Amino acid sequence: MTTPVQQAIEFLRGEFGTRLNTNTAVRDQHGRGEAYVQGFAPDAVVWPENTGEVSTILQKCHELRVPVIAYGAGTSLEGHVSAPRGGICIDMSRMDLVLAVHAEDADCVVQPGVTREALNTYLRDTGLFFPVDPGANATLGGMISTRASGTTTVRYGTIAQNVLALEVVLANGDIVRCGNRARKSSAGYDLVRLMTGAEGTLGIITEATLRLHGQPEAVGSAVCSFAQLRGAVEAVIELIQSGAPLARIEFLDEVQVRACNAYSNLSLREQPTLFIEFHGTAASVAEQFERAGEVVRSHGATSFDWASDEQRRSQLWRARHAAYFAALGLRPGCECVVADVCVPISGLAECVAAARREIDAAGLIAPIVGHVGDGNFHVLFLLKPGDADERARMERVYDAMIDHAHSLDGTCTGEHGIGLGKRDKLVAEFGAPVVALMRRLKEAWDPYDILNPGKVFHTT
Repeated sequence: MTTPVQQAIEFLRGEFGTRLNTNTAVRDQHGRGEAYVQGFAPDAVVWPENTGEVSTILQKCHELRVPVIAYGAGTSLEGHVSAPRGGICIDMSRMDLVLAVHAEDADCVVQPGVTREALNTYLRDTGLFFPVDPGANATLGGMISTRASGTTTVRYGTIAQNVLALEVVLANGDIVRCGNRARKSSAGYDLVRLMTGAEGTLGIITEATLRLHGQPEAVGSAVCSFAQLRGAVEAVIELIQSGAPLARIEFLDEVQVRACNAYSNLSLREQPTLFIEFHGTAASVAEQFERAGEVVRSHGATSFDWASDEQRRSQLWRARHAAYFAALGLRPGCECVVADVCVPISGLAECVAAARREIDAAGLIAPIVGHVGDGNFHVLFLLKPGDADERARMERVYDAMIDHAHSLDGTCTGEHGIGLGKRDKLVAEFGAPVVALMRRLKEAWDPYDILNPGKVFHTT
């Protein structure tokens, strides 16, 4: 007697032919993201090419009660794409078309498999760009599903502020559209925002309408180093509170700077460091850098170097985007657990300094890096595989970081999402009644719990 998942595979093989794969290596590849150690392979991977095909997959899986997990670029960090209950992985990479660009309205319509870099390459001659930059070249569907943000959030907002409308296939295969191209609406429940950050547990995104922004006339970047970590973070706080129109402001502690120097062939001072970027006119950018220089020097900056040429700026931001891989180079063969907390800006210095103290006291190797302009920072714990004692020390430090963030009215995740890794922390953050309300929403949209089951919160 064949099982439901075998029946689903047999049906989908008839529909998709060679676009369905059950090879072990392919399944394993689709069963894990970038950093979450534990992977769970699906039973099969299928590549749809349009919304109708996604609907066909979900209709059959809904009928047979077979789990379905959407997969983009595999860059998520909390086990979002793993398949702990097996099932069918839908790889969205072939749905990678830019369907429309409305330059006069500064918006565009894309399929979910378009990556952010591919979209900006497509837009390069329009005078517009899509600003949300999580670092990785993630797919836009994945970015929406995890409510991504990143280096430019301080100026342009998270993906949630840049999604206007979505086309979604529901658990039973129904195709719905929510939102529109208008810049505001008071019509009904905001289902676009509900889907944004749902981590594939409420539906599969098959089309997105995104807000675009004008490319700035001038861009300038600076690097400033500090003798003390607290001085760097307090400089960020003053810059934000002064209303400086920052486009990006990124923090790297001395451990991360050392890693970036080695990995990206830089020669930065191995001290707590800020990367700062302004967008605007040539005159406004120059003025803002003068003001920023005064602020950072008042907090003990030991250097403030303006990188005005494109080559130097690109080198710096490539190094920042490669921070994760640079950190891995500090301990070859390690496992990396990427912590991700976000606090109100006034509590940032306290939270970052406490994290550094606790890491050092626990004898761990863990650089700190973050999008500190919006209070979000990451700790990259580099662990020896199989060392239970070291992992236990890491978990104590990580738990303390989250507890500290919660005590400051912050969150256990600023951008990585919940996935498998932070389900218990969601309860700690909001309380059981709120998580129970989330469960009821999930049950209403997906009564058989086939959409990315086990993510966000524990389900039976």
